[in-house]
Amino acid sequence: MPITRLENPRLYRQIADQLRGLIEKGEFPPGSRLPSERDLAAQMQVSRASVREALIALEVVGLVDVKVGNGVIVRHPPVAASPEPVMAQAGRGQWGELDEELGIDLDLNSELPPFSLLQTRRLIEPETAALAARYASADERAAIRAAYLRNCEDNRAGSETHPGDRLFHIRIAQASGNPAYAFIIGHLLGHRYGSMFRVLQRNYTPEDMPHRSEQEHRAILDAIEAGDAAGARRAMKAHLDAVIAVFSRQG
Repeated sequence: MPITRLENPRLYRQIADQLRGLIEKGEFPPGSRLPSERDLAAQMQVSRASVREALIALEVVGLVDVKVGNGVIVRHPPVAASPEPVMAQAGRGQWGELDEELGIDLDLNSELPPFSLLQTRRLIEPETAALAARYASADERAAIRAAYLRNCEDNRAGSETHPGDRLFHIRIAQASGNPAYAFIIGHLLGHRYGSMFRVLQRNYTPEDMPHRSEQEHRAILDAIEAGDAAGARRAMKAHLDAVIAVFSRQG
């Protein structure tokens, strides 16, 4: 099969465009299945996470249907499909209802890959939680608690966009006392509900994830309210590790 090894750091874009080219050449006709994530990763010598992001990008632009547990099915080409690269089409980030509420004006025209976003958050947010536990004012702690309660309400209502979840993480960053952290987390969570992340979430979120996330958020909240910086750091790290593990699991 004419699939080649890729070495560019932005692998998922390269993978998506190579697979699109093979689909357009008829190597994978409509109704056929693409090779499995494992096989594609082995042939290209890349991570399965990069392959998963590429397949999600192809689904966003309507070239495939990702059927968890049943493979990736090639669709009939969209009408008047654009010749531009896959990620030029798929990269349509979306801030949503929190933009006005938080007063953040972000340029999200270029969507970032979901696992890169999560890994960056995993690096930064444990420290924002520790700083919030140490320095948050009474008003800031109240705002974090209010965001947590909103997250709980979203879960009961079956929200698909989870504004309370995002608000919880942003309020913690804002309470860290470091405006750079607040800006970075706000920017990353603006991308959080871009088209690629929404597809990842739709296909790979287990039914109990909102409940588990709510419990993990409560552990973070409790540590911050107790002024326990080390505990807040541990709880945030454990939460983001759990999220990454869920979305990285084998389909």
